[in-house]
Amino acid sequence: MEKDFDGKVVLITGSARGLGAETARIFASRGASLFLVDVLADRLEQTRAELAATGAPCQAMVADISQRANCQAAVAAAVKAYGRLDVLCNVAAALRFGRVTDVPEADWSIIMAVNLSAPFWFSQAAIPHLLETNGNIVNVASQAAQIGCAYIVPYSASKGGLLMMTKSMAMEYMKAGIRINAVAPGTMKTEIGEGVHRPDDLDVELMVRYSGVRPPSEAKEVAELIVFTASDRASAIHGACLSADGGVTAG
Repeated sequence: MEKDFDGKVVLITGSARGLGAETARIFASRGASLFLVDVLADRLEQTRAELAATGAPCQAMVADISQRANCQAAVAAAVKAYGRLDVLCNVAAALRFGRVTDVPEADWSIIMAVNLSAPFWFSQAAIPHLLETNGNIVNVASQAAQIGCAYIVPYSASKGGLLMMTKSMAMEYMKAGIRINAVAPGTMKTEIGEGVHRPDDLDVELMVRYSGVRPPSEAKEVAELIVFTASDRASAIHGACLSADGGVTAG
């Protein structure tokens, strides 16, 4: 395995399980030093221990990233631990299902805080360090940022905002050495939906429209795209959104 991230430091949010953990595994196999952030303490420690056992430098921080101060503290802790920061991967996400008229304020608030505000606060804190290393940011958006998706309106709105935040930040730093991009997965085999209530009376025909014809992708497939986007091989990619949705947004 090529060690093209040897000497580089990668901070990954939502890295206790699912897509974040798969992303961490690939970065570790390619030589990166990792700083993992998640709110799930037990699962985070399992992932950290698993990667550390392979010899990868790996530290972790339990944090509720819905709070700006915690996002800032995580970036500061990563830089303190390793002395630099090369890649920020905003992977963490919150998802809820329900009709527009039934969405509670608490659900709207947590989805916006985790999916949109946290990537902004992490980026705000990380950019000064990334400018020093000519590093980059990879935000995980969604096919729901590009097409209308019934019954997940807050999620879709947050991911649409994340996509435009990515492009706008990329424009602001067009003359700098850093790169800022997004990856937009479709349906994946991950735990993001675990414990999420889905009302039985939702119109399945409307949900099938954005479920896709092809089977859900494996998290590792999307993680490979995230790592590629963060690598020097993607040096010409800036302000882009790379889709990995099995063709759902193709037409």
